[in-house]
Amino acid sequence: MSNRIVLPEYMKIAVDMAARIYKGEFDEQEKLRGRSTLAGEYNVSPETIRRAMRLLEDMEVVTVNQGSGIYVKSKEKAYRFMERFKQKESIDELKVGIKKLVEEKKRIEEEIEAKINTIIDYADRLKHSNLITPIEITIPKNSHVIGKNIIDTNFWQNTGATIVGIKRKDELIVSPGPYTEFKEGDILIIVGDPFIKSRTDEFLSEQSP
Repeated sequence: MSNRIVLPEYMKIAVDMAARIYKGEFDEQEKLRGRSTLAGEYNVSPETIRRAMRLLEDMEVVTVNQGSGIYVKSKEKAYRFMERFKQKESIDELKVGIKKLVEEKKRIEEEIEAKINTIIDYADRLKHSNLITPIEITIPKNSHVIGKNIIDTNFWQNTGATIVGIKRKDELIVSPGPYTEFKEGDILIIVGDPFIKSRTDEFLSEQSP
């Protein structure tokens, strides 16, 4: 689904007419074609042309004289109208962009909340299995495990801890597989016996050669 701003037809015609006036297709004080002729040219109703001309008249680009027709009033005002339109279009596009970012932020927050709930549910089940409450430990800078995956570091054999989750910036990896790679700043969520924290801290503090 496209999020691009859809402009009313009369506004598109007004912008196009302003551009034609500015480019010199019509001179100042020159009488424009009649509404019926313009309606046929743009393939719209005369009412749509009337609304377009009313907009240009409000911006002092043209003068509409009942009974005598429509006349070009100012090429400079035509240029100003085009610039004003461009600024409005840019603002509208920014609004659309912000709306998309807000929607994406909401989606990410909902996803994170769902994964946190999964961790909490998993932790509750682990507690009922006589294991201690999950512990969070951050991988320090220059740790020898950075860039290696879980299985290559023999993590469980060296610490006795089971990794049930990894927090990585805005991401939460639940039940990471054996080939999940450790990265600097990762927060490991581990479970095990009462001594896993000290063993894991010691293991992760070892630096790369």
